[in-house]
Amino acid sequence: MRQVLLLRGINVGPRNRIAMPSLRERLTAAGFEDVRTYVQSGNVVLSSDAAPDELARQCERLVEEEYALSIDVLARTRDELAEVVQRNPLAEVALDPKRYQVRFCSAEPDPELVQRLSALATPSERLVAAGRELYAWHPDGVARSRLWAELGGRRLGVTATSRNWRTVTTLLAMAEE
Repeated sequence: MRQVLLLRGINVGPRNRIAMPSLRERLTAAGFEDVRTYVQSGNVVLSSDAAPDELARQCERLVEEEYALSIDVLARTRDELAEVVQRNPLAEVALDPKRYQVRFCSAEPDPELVQRLSALATPSERLVAAGRELYAWHPDGVARSRLWAELGGRRLGVTATSRNWRTVTTLLAMAEE
């Protein structure tokens, strides 16, 4: 089964550095098949029969053992990622894929927390919660966005990591190959 691994906080600044060729080699040596990576921010597409949560735990252990890093990993099957793309609740307004973010979560965030986060959005920003994903549109960028600052932190109460829309759709295309 094709699956996507999303490593949180990889190769952002000087910390948590992992070369993607090395990660591909380690995952292949661990028995995973068809291992591919996309850009340097911890996006992996591979084949595995493991359940997504178990696959994520296996990858976390591998990263801990091989690189001495404690990194959160989320996994989605190809079908789950296809649902994320098909859902696309902000398609009408999110016109720049670099400013359209999907926050992948380990579980559904608390609805009250999502409501408080929505209140932080500027008039042009949007936030939509759909299952384990939060879709966020930041037309003016994320640099000064209070919403982005809260989404990017660990205050969601669940493990989470974000990818821009271009990365999400590219990962789906890779998983479908």
